[in-house]
Amino acid sequence: MIFSSLQFIFIYLVVVLGLYYLIPNRTYRNVILCVFSLLFYAWGEPVCIFLMLFSIMLNYVCGLIIGRCRSKENKRGAKATLIVSIVLNIGMLGVFKYTPMVFDTLKALIPSMSGIETPVAKQLVYDWLGGFIPALKNFEIGAEYMLPIGISFYTFQAMSYVIDVYRNDAPLQKNPMLFGTYVALFPQLIAGPIVRYKDVADQLCDRRENISQFASGIKLFAIGVAKKVLIANQMAVLWAELRSTYATNGALGSWIGIISYAIQIYFDFSGYSDMAIGLGRMFGFEFLKNFNYPYIAQSVGEFWNRWHISLGTWFKEYVYIPLGGNRKGLARQLLNVSIVWALTGLWHGASWNFVLWGLYFGLLLILEKAFMGKVLKKLPRAFRHIYTFVLIMFSWVLFDFTDMTHMGYFLQSLFDFNSPAISSEALMYALSYLPLMVIGIIAATPLVRNIHAKLEAKHRWVAWADIVLVIVSLVLCVSSLVSSGYNPFIYFRF
Repeated sequence: MIFSSLQFIFIYLVVVLGLYYLIPNRTYRNVILCVFSLLFYAWGEPVCIFLMLFSIMLNYVCGLIIGRCRSKENKRGAKATLIVSIVLNIGMLGVFKYTPMVFDTLKALIPSMSGIETPVAKQLVYDWLGGFIPALKNFEIGAEYMLPIGISFYTFQAMSYVIDVYRNDAPLQKNPMLFGTYVALFPQLIAGPIVRYKDVADQLCDRRENISQFASGIKLFAIGVAKKVLIANQMAVLWAELRSTYATNGALGSWIGIISYAIQIYFDFSGYSDMAIGLGRMFGFEFLKNFNYPYIAQSVGEFWNRWHISLGTWFKEYVYIPLGGNRKGLARQLLNVSIVWALTGLWHGASWNFVLWGLYFGLLLILEKAFMGKVLKKLPRAFRHIYTFVLIMFSWVLFDFTDMTHMGYFLQSLFDFNSPAISSEALMYALSYLPLMVIGIIAATPLVRNIHAKLEAKHRWVAWADIVLVIVSLVLCVSSLVSSGYNPFIYFRF
């Protein structure tokens, strides 16, 4: 991570909050946020901070040019600037995120390239980019390709600003510091949610912090940390063990393994989203919800209305609708859905399994729109849940296995009825993590939230109980982080 978790909570966050609230002036508070957000990123990515600054400058200037063209009714100039902005943003994302995928694919397709070492080719790309961003010239990337952390998130946010200004859906931001704050804002910089400029434009200039909002931010932040540390991290250990031995686990062992991964990825990502939204509230921002109990969905379409809502909204507004959506006939709609979901998969990672994962969901959504949705509505609710659950579990296999061969073998292991249902080793691991799995499954439903809401409406002691639970959960999380160095984070690679 950029900071260790404990450094972030007890040093960085305390310092930033202290300085922020010691300064009453709104302008200077935004300066504090901007400076410390850039410092947050530069701490672990000292070279890639120049890429972020370039992105901020590029999109800020493009916004100014579009605003000027719009005031002079120069539609061609505004459109040309928009195209330049999109091409450069996508180009940066492509070069820094997908260069390994391109070279590895070319090496597989063109035998004459097999002798070229991929790191050498990647180094050439960095040296070429040094002509535009001097700090990158002759930067030695070594054997591992350096992926700028959070580049997918902040690139999409910056693009949304330029597009919204072009559409006249958002006000032009003439203050470069405020625009830099929007792009680099540390609570959601690393892994979302993707915040569209038009959703926070007013908050950047005129937000009013208050005690109740700050308190709810602390509570939501604590919930997010608990999701990540107490559930996701533990499920990651179980999945790592069962994944490495899937060939001998038996069908039940493989199903337990992929369910543990489903729990891990949900609490990993939704936990970070809760932390980001909670941190935002501490500074007076209200970010939109990113997860809404997706595993209770009764169709794949409903699942994606509940999972990573900010990403789905972004692709719908800035890709699907501009392509024509469902307004140009069935054939065009099917093509648009396929394009959007191929891009959605590719957004998640520079590997062909992510493209396959995206197309898999695209196909399922097309089938549901065509006829399966109508059929599902006539079936019992329990069947609809099982149908969605099984398809989502298959999707996580496609998502996690970058090696297609191992992916195929794992899918086969889910239906290996010739061997014992579960090996003794897999059973031992499953039983040791069973209580936590049950807690995770219950917490992935609105049951606890609904019970809490009913109690809160009737009893005053619930508010005090919440304070105690926040303190206890943070103590447990700190104890877990101190005692274990294992703290994986899936969405850092995006």
